[in-house]
Amino acid sequence: MRALEFKTTASMISVIWLVMMTGPVLAETQFNPEYQAVEWPQLMPEDDLNALMDPPDYLSEITDGSEADSVEALANNKNADAKTKRYQQALNSTRVMPEYNHKKIRIPGFVVPVFVDQAQKTMHFFVVPYFGACLHLPPPPPNQIIYVEYEKGLKVDNLYEPFWFEGTLTIEHKQTDIAAASYQMKVTRILPYTEE
Repeated sequence: MRALEFKTTASMISVIWLVMMTGPVLAETQFNPEYQAVEWPQLMPEDDLNALMDPPDYLSEITDGSEADSVEALANNKNADAKTKRYQQALNSTRVMPEYNHKKIRIPGFVVPVFVDQAQKTMHFFVVPYFGACLHLPPPPPNQIIYVEYEKGLKVDNLYEPFWFEGTLTIEHKQTDIAAASYQMKVTRILPYTEE
């Protein structure tokens, strides 16, 4: 999978999180009050977030599509300073927030199917904070990915379509060929992400 250029990654993450936190929401009357609304940055330690929001300066000078424009190139930078190393750690962070273990939450996100059945339903999928994660773009850090096994199956006609996910979050690592997740969720309800 080709990695997105780094200068875009940091600004993309900040814009996506801002949209997910302040964008259109589902009418509160449709939400189950048992579930706490959670924003994606809450699932990662603050120092990881700060590192992602403050990428190394030289990344803005990397040419799109060049050999230096990849996660691997950053990881193999033998002359990396402390800021670059910390940024790389944040890109791959599995560090979690223990207070969300076994917590009933509601979070907005996009579906990345891991397996799709003959009826075009996905029962195993990742929930991610922005469209294209793991498919067209490099995956978010594992602490920004939630793995779901959903017995009912979810038919996703359009991967651009965001949803609200209600369920119980657990801290449990899951690795697939597509990505790694630091969280898993037992989903009880999936709702369209629509305006009030």
